Amino acid sequence: MTKPRFTPDQHAEMGRALSGLRDELVHRIVQLHNAYPKTGPESTPAQYLDEAREAVDQARMALETLHFDEAPKTADTSTYYPHEDRYVLTAARPRRQ
Repeated sequence: MTKPRFTPDQHAEMGRALSGLRDELVHRIVQLHNAYPKTGPESTPAQYLDEAREAVDQARMALETLHFDEAPKTADTSTYYPHEDRYVLTAARPRRQ
């Protein structure tokens, strides 16, 4: 049995989500670079987040390829690399009691 594949709307939603996730990772990497050394043991958290950013980039490229393979006439590069309409991730704030 063949799996159903993403619809164009599902590709668009995934593109917005991954773009927002990448933006948040880059923001957090910059925060860490501004607060801790860029080399040595204290640089490890930023390095891990940068590896996560690279994994998100790889996933976006692979999904874009699948999208173009599945719908070559309607697929667009802005699906996985939107200029606008990105998800904005925000950290949950603890509730005051």
